[in-house]
Amino acid sequence: MNPTKKLRAEAGKFRLKDHAGDDTLGINRAQAEKELPELLLRLNDLQERFYAEDRHALLIILQGMDAAGKDGIVKHVIGAVNPAGCSIKSFKAPSTKELEHDFLWRCHAEFPERGRLGIFNRSYYEEALIVRVHPEYLIRQKLPAKPKPPELWEQRLQDIRHFESYAVHNGVRIVKFYLNISKKEQASRLLTRIDDPVRNWKITESDLHERTYWKEYMKAYEAILNQTSTDQAPWFVIPADHKWFARYAVSRILVDVIEGIDPQYPVTVASQKRKLLKLRQALAIEAKS
Repeated sequence: MNPTKKLRAEAGKFRLKDHAGDDTLGINRAQAEKELPELLLRLNDLQERFYAEDRHALLIILQGMDAAGKDGIVKHVIGAVNPAGCSIKSFKAPSTKELEHDFLWRCHAEFPERGRLGIFNRSYYEEALIVRVHPEYLIRQKLPAKPKPPELWEQRLQDIRHFESYAVHNGVRIVKFYLNISKKEQASRLLTRIDDPVRNWKITESDLHERTYWKEYMKAYEAILNQTSTDQAPWFVIPADHKWFARYAVSRILVDVIEGIDPQYPVTVASQKRKLLKLRQALAIEAKS
């Protein structure tokens, strides 16, 4: 089964409770692990064509709760393509300088160039997630007196839709992944980080504190998925309790997305071919000497 259509969020009708983190769509691990190497080879080939054509950019957004597997997707999926054609950006809490600008500014500055894949590990969607769950963070943003929540969140999601439409009109294709991990599986992964000294650096007290807001985060994600999954910039909800399935599904979807763009190597015109032929003749003489 191709998960691309199955995992796409349908705006206005999406309910997180209908999507389990351990759902593998009937695909077993052996099948996925057999297909994954071929998918990654295909992805690498498509990325090379994409880079050579130099007409579009592709922005890949990864969102999810702590320990959902965002870093693993970057390492095991994006890591399969030529790093020269990629850029990866992880967004932390905004700096003082970034807070002096609009909420989209710092992310827009990191958009990929034409021919490149840009990966956002978290993104401008944090401004309708963590800031929605913790509205006290708005104080540092020095916004005008109006609007205030909940109108503010509706406005931000509308701004994001317009922003993504603008990007698409200018050649940036956007594909967004929400890694849907269950609260139980997150607890298991956080325990591993605590029990393994090598992974202690990957967990903080704030990670555990944020679990107390789980329902609030799910409500925020559901609003985002319902209001910003568009034909131009779709959301895919990836069951993330099984890392092998998440990596397989993301790889399959990325291959389908880039195949839909259908990048091609530039055609060599006759005049350029003549120049290359002369260069070849000169190189052949040099190689024989």
